[in-house]
Order: sequence, then structure tokens, then C-alpha cells
Amino acid sequence: MSTHFSSRTPKTRDSLSLSRLLGILRIDNNLLRLLVITVAIFVVMSLLRPHPFLTLRNFRSMSYQFPELGILSIAMMLAMLTGGIDLSVVGTANLAGILAAKLLTTLSPEAAGGHIALLILGAIFVALGIGILCGIFNGFLVAKIGIPPILATLGTMQLYTGIALVITKGYAVLGYLEQFLFIGNGVLWIFPVPLILFVLVAFIFAMVLSKTVFGFYLFMLGTNATAARFSGINNTLVLLKTYLLSGFLAGLAGIIVIARTNSAKADYGTSYVLQAVLVCVLGGINPSGGFGTVSGLVLAILSLQFLSSGFNMLRFSNFFKEFIWGLVLLLVMVINYLSTLYQSRRQLQKTREAIAEVSGGK
Repeated sequence: MSTHFSSRTPKTRDSLSLSRLLGILRIDNNLLRLLVITVAIFVVMSLLRPHPFLTLRNFRSMSYQFPELGILSIAMMLAMLTGGIDLSVVGTANLAGILAAKLLTTLSPEAAGGHIALLILGAIFVALGIGILCGIFNGFLVAKIGIPPILATLGTMQLYTGIALVITKGYAVLGYLEQFLFIGNGVLWIFPVPLILFVLVAFIFAMVLSKTVFGFYLFMLGTNATAARFSGINNTLVLLKTYLLSGFLAGLAGIIVIARTNSAKADYGTSYVLQAVLVCVLGGINPSGGFGTVSGLVLAILSLQFLSSGFNMLRFSNFFKEFIWGLVLLLVMVINYLSTLYQSRRQLQKTREAIAEVSGGK
């Protein structure tokens, strides 16, 4: 009778189990940092203002507010992943919303019975179509003409806002069908409709970026445009598609905005441009392109929403909040730069040590 002795000692097996567990729990450093920041902000605001902050009413209010910024941030993220930027997302959203609102207010007296659903669908298609056209125009300026994205979209931001001002003469477009307002204020079971739309958009684009060929091309283009071109990727087509999708999302955000506020104005949400950039940078999207995740962006949106809601309850002025957003953006960029520099130096040091080891062995 022979006895089989395992070559793995209990200590070795424990080490392997620990390694396997750490492998399962391993998480991206940036996501972990964001999760800690989000939880810390939530805890601090809960301690400072527990009664108004930790209420169902406050959470429901937040779930109506942040989806429009979240969708605009995803639009901004797509452009930033290519190494560009889309400063026109708010201008596109406002123009799309205003044209949809004009359609609703012009034709609503004639709409009756089954035509109401048709009118609402028409307004939605107009907004999304305008968003797509604006996005294609941005992509044409960047990809075909070769204008730097920051200059092209800065110009189109002013152009789209100017068109919106001409259409409205600076006034708000008011008075929509009650059924249309459901998009911005309705509830399905216990979940607000804007929140459902944001979750769907976030899930779809997380899948697009991680599971599709287009997502791979997008990251390749942002990492190294020259290498992407030589590997057979049509950079021009990828950029056009990217800005088209950015415009589409801006149009969707425009629909949610006018349905939530029951008004459409050319200057609505001017601070959203800065906040969308801040969300992207805080969420780990590399401004130079090539890296970023939707999950990081979602955590960044939640942390900023908790912060904004807490500021409102602490009665901070809007001017102070603008100062805070700018300060946080600068701090995050400095921290990201120092972190990248530290990692590069550490990697260089490891390379030198490895070379010295090989040289010493010889």
C-alpha cells in the first residue's frame, strides 16, 4: 500500500488560495480611488446634514438631476478617448431641445387622440436628428478639414448657441404636452425615467467600448493615431462616427432637459461643459486619449452629484460651486500627472535594475 504525498505543503496551498482571491478582488487603482472618494463624500455629507441628505426625497431628486449631465459626460468621453474634445455638447443639446420644443408648441393644438404619440415621437426624432447633424459637422471639421478638436468644437459651440438664440430671440420656449413631460419627470415602478435612460446609455456604451470592433478602433486611435492608420484603421471614419455618437447623446440629453424643466433656452446648462470635462478627468479618462472606462465615469458623476447636493444643503452659492469645480479639475489633473510621472519613474527604475541584474549575471 503506497501513500501519496502532495508536493504542495499547507503553506503553499494557502499562498495559492490567497493569490487566487487577490486575483479575483483585484481592481483598477483608479476605480478603487474613485470608489473611496465617492463613499467619503457620501459619508461626510451624511454627517454634516443627515436629516435632509439621507432622505428618499433627496435621492429621488438627485436621480432626476444627474442623468442629463451623465449623458453629456459620456458624449464628452467618446471625443476624449480619441485624444480630442467636444465642447459643443451643451450647445448641441440646447439647439436640439429648442427645435423639438418648437415642434411641440407649434403643433400641439392640432394634436389629438392617437396623434399625440406621433407628435412626441416626431419631437424626439427631430432632437436626435439635429444632434446627429451637429455631431457629423463637428466630425467633418476635425477629421476631414483637420481643425484641432478644441478649436473646432469651441467654434461650433458658439455657432449652435447663436442659432438657438436667433430662433428663440433669447426667450424660453414653454408649454409642452403632458405626456412628453413623462420623459423628464415620470416614474417606472420606483425608478425615475431619466435615471433609467442614463443606465441604459451607460450600459450600451460600456459594451460598445469593451466588446465591439469600433471600441477597439477608438482606443487604438486615441493611443497612437499613426500606428492605428498603419494597422489599417480608417481614422477619418472612426472620428466621424465618434462625433456623430457624441452629437446623438447630446440630442438625447436635450430631450431629457426640456422634458424635466418644461422649458427650452439657448443658455441652459452653461456650467455643464466644465462639469462634463471634470467628470471625465475625475473618472480616469486620459485627456490625451486611449484610456477610460464608463464605470469610472459613473463613479465620478455620483461623487460630484453627492458633493453638489451637499453644497446646496449647506447653502453654498453657485459662484462658490463654480470655483470648487474649477479647483477640483485642476487638482485632479495635477494628481493624475504626478501619479503617471511616479509610475513611469518606478517602471524605469525596475527596467534599470533588471538590466543591471542581467549584466551582473553575465
